[in-house]
This record gives sequence, C-alpha cells and structure tokens, in this order.
Amino acid sequence: MINTDYPLTDLHRHLDGNIRPSTIWHLAQKFSIPLEQQNIKELLQAIQIQGKTTDLLAFLRKMELGVSVLASEQACYRVAYENIEDAKRAGLTYAELRFSPVFMAKAHNLPIEQVVDAVIAGCKAGSQTYGLPVNLIGILSRSYGEASCQQELQALLRAKDDIVALDLAGDEKGFPAIKFKQHFKLARDAGWQITVHAGEADGPHSIWQAIEELGATRIGHGVAAREDHSLMDFMAKNGISIECCITSNFQTGACTDIAHHPIKTFIEKGIVVTLNTDDPGVSGIEIADEYKLAREVVGLSTEQLKQIQLNGVEVAFVADSVKTELLS
Repeated sequence: MINTDYPLTDLHRHLDGNIRPSTIWHLAQKFSIPLEQQNIKELLQAIQIQGKTTDLLAFLRKMELGVSVLASEQACYRVAYENIEDAKRAGLTYAELRFSPVFMAKAHNLPIEQVVDAVIAGCKAGSQTYGLPVNLIGILSRSYGEASCQQELQALLRAKDDIVALDLAGDEKGFPAIKFKQHFKLARDAGWQITVHAGEADGPHSIWQAIEELGATRIGHGVAAREDHSLMDFMAKNGISIECCITSNFQTGACTDIAHHPIKTFIEKGIVVTLNTDDPGVSGIEIADEYKLAREVVGLSTEQLKQIQLNGVEVAFVADSVKTELLS
C-alpha cells in the first residue's frame, strides 16, 4: 500500500488525540485520578471508537478522557515524547503534530504557557532520540470562544519560533471561522502558515471562510468541498490542499460511505491531497491503515497513492531545502 521508495508523511495528526491507553492508566494512578474503567482493556474500549460516532462533537468527547490525566507539565512532556516514538514506529519520514494547549490544560487548570513549553520540549527530545523530523502546529480550540482563543494564541506566540503554523479546530458550526479573523491575522504576521479544520461538520461556506478570511493554504478534512465545484476549481487553481483523513471522516459522520469518500473527486479535480490519521489513538489506526483503505475500499490506484506520498512533502510546512532532503 505504501511505497517505501517515497517519503511517508502525516500532516494532520493530533498529538492530544494520540495518548496511549497505558500512559492514561499510569498517569491516572500517579495523580490519583479516578477512572470509570477497571482495567486497560476497558480503558481502550472507552477511548477508541467502535464503528462511528453520532457527529464531530461526540468524536471530540472521546479525546477528553486522554487529556483528563494531564495533571502536570511532565505529563504533557511525556505524551509529546511518546507521540514521536509512535510516529517513528508507524514508519513516518516526517510528521506535523498539532495540539491545543487549552484543551490539554483545562482538566487540571495547568498554565497554558507551561503546556506549550512542555510539548515543545518533549517533541524536541523525541525527535532527537528517534531521528524523526517533526514540526508543531498550534491549535486554537474554537469551542471555548474567542477570548479563550486569544489567550491560547498569546501562549503559542511566546514560542513562535518552535511552531510552524496555526490551526482552528473544535465546534465548526457553532464557532465559524469569521469570528477568528483577527487571531489569524496575528498568526500570519508572525510568519506562520495556516491550516484550518473546515468542511468537516459544516458546508462549503466554512471552507471559503477559512481561505478568504483566515488565509488557509491547507484545509483539514474539507469533505464538504465536494458540494461546490467552483470551490474545488478555486482550490486546484490556487494550490490549496486538503488534508484527507478517511477513517476519521467516517467516524464523525462527515462521510457516510468510505467507498465514496470524496478524495477521488478531489484528485480528479486537480486538488493536491494528502492522507493523514487525524487522531490515531481515538480512531485506533495508523497511517498504513489509511493507505490500505484508500486502495482497497476507495479504489485509488498505485500511481495515485504514490502521488499522495509526494504531495505530503510538497505541501509540508518546511523550507524547500528540507523538502529536497526528504526526497533524496
């Protein structure tokens, strides 16, 4: 499914959506945090989605169990470090890990600046240990409102040289992108790239807003783009790529039939697409599973999958010199 002669990337991978059950269990014991689950097996069943959820918000609630045990900076560091190990084990050549410091901090009221510092330190250490190049994308959790996102943005901007891009995630319908226009202007002014969750739980207008109001050059999920041919044409013409996450899209209900996932339509329209895991710890998958689905269920060809691997390097938030190195 995966061509080992080409780089393998995961550009849409939530660090806080990939917390090991064993780590959750250990941290709960360490910090005396009560869990409803009586053992690791029950915990795994509680974390991972079986089949599909009712909608995006139900999917996001699955992530809350993992972050509920992040009671210290050291815990955040550990999760970040282990994410690098997991990415290396998955066979990735390069990864972009995204995280929301507010989401990670909220259960135990951790200072969000300390969460940012811990995640950066953990990723740097893991990258050095496992020899895997990784970049971080900061997330603004729109579900908590504009004021919270402003605080989150300021915490991320303190470490702006260690973060390559800004994302907007959470309740897409309840908190449309237009509300965060000024937040993203500050991010662009800081020199960050922009990727936005859009078209996952709302329509094509959400994607238009992400592009026109926030300056997104990559769209997370973007499933609803299939409903607007002018939008797809615009994205193809202007090099705005889609970070496809097939399993996640089925689990959230953004796509009700994997065999008819719009990734094939996007490719036919000339849009640059990549394949990604989204939240591997919640979905119970790894990047190889996405490529297997794309080939065996969606029906993408060997050549299309090779191109998707190359696309991952093309649209990665790295300098051209790094792209050349990844391809060598």
